[in-house]
Amino acid sequence: MKYKLVHKTTYNYIDSIHNYQCIVCLHPISSERQNCEDFKLTIEPNPQNLYARKDYFGNTQYYFSILKPHKVLQVIATSIVEVFTPKLVVANAITCAEALNLFNTKLELKNELLQFQLPSPFIFWDEEIKLFAQTCLIPDESLYESIAKLSEKIFTEFEFNSGATTINTPLNEVLKLRKGVCQDFTHLMIACVRSLGFAARYVSGYLETLPPKGKVKLQGSDASHAWVSVYVPEMGWCEFDPTNNIISGERHIVTAYGRDYSDISPLKGIIFSSGEHKVKVEVDVIPIL
Repeated sequence: MKYKLVHKTTYNYIDSIHNYQCIVCLHPISSERQNCEDFKLTIEPNPQNLYARKDYFGNTQYYFSILKPHKVLQVIATSIVEVFTPKLVVANAITCAEALNLFNTKLELKNELLQFQLPSPFIFWDEEIKLFAQTCLIPDESLYESIAKLSEKIFTEFEFNSGATTINTPLNEVLKLRKGVCQDFTHLMIACVRSLGFAARYVSGYLETLPPKGKVKLQGSDASHAWVSVYVPEMGWCEFDPTNNIISGERHIVTAYGRDYSDISPLKGIIFSSGEHKVKVEVDVIPIL
C-alpha cells in the first residue's frame, strides 16, 4: 500500500507569541517495513530557523523557532509512504520464563533492552497493574501468545472514549475507569509488559482502515495513532495494536519509536506568552496505490 499523509496542526493564541521554539516528530521512518518517499514540512509564519536531526532512538525530528509576533501558528506535514506487505509471523515457543532468563543472563541483550524495561515519564505501574498483567503473562506459556492475549484483554475490557482521560491521567486510574484512547491503552499495555520484566516500546504513527461494507470503521483511523512493540527473543520486535486487537500490518504507518509518548510527541514546544490557546489537529490518510 502507498499513502499520502497530511497532518495539519493549527494553534490560535489569545495573546501574541513573540518567541516560539518547537520540535516536530512527524517524519515517517524508512525501514524494512516501509519507505518514506517524500516529506514536506510547511510552517506559517515562516520560521527563522529550521533544521532536521536524528534523535537518540533514530527518529527524524525537526527543530524550528519563530521570533516574530504571531497569534496563529500552522504546521502541516505531508508525506508519501509505501508500506510493504508484512512477512508472515510464526510465533516461536519461547515461554515467558525462558525469555526473562535470557534478558537476565545475556549481557548484550540486557544492555540493549534495559531502557525499554524501566519506568519512563508516562510509563509506571503499581501492584494492580502488575496483577492485571499476570492474568495473561504466565511463566510457562508462550511469550508471543501471552502478549497477544494481553492486547485482546485490553481491547475487550476497555471502552474507547475520547473524553474520559487526558495525557496526564495516571495509568492506575485508566485501569480503574476501563476507558481511554489509543495512547492510554498503549501506555497501559507497555506498563503491564515492563512490570513483569519484559521489554516494550511506544510506536506512534497512523492507521488507515477499509472496513467491510456495513461495518464500523476501526477506531484510530485518520488520526494520530499509537500501538505497542514488544521484544520477543529470536523473533525481535513484534507490534500489537490493543485499541483494535490486531497485529501491526500494512495499514499501520510508523512515524517514530520511543519509550513512551513524551519521547516522540508530534509537536513539543516552548512559548513565551500567557500560553492560552486553542489547538486543532486534522489528519488525512489517503491510499494512492
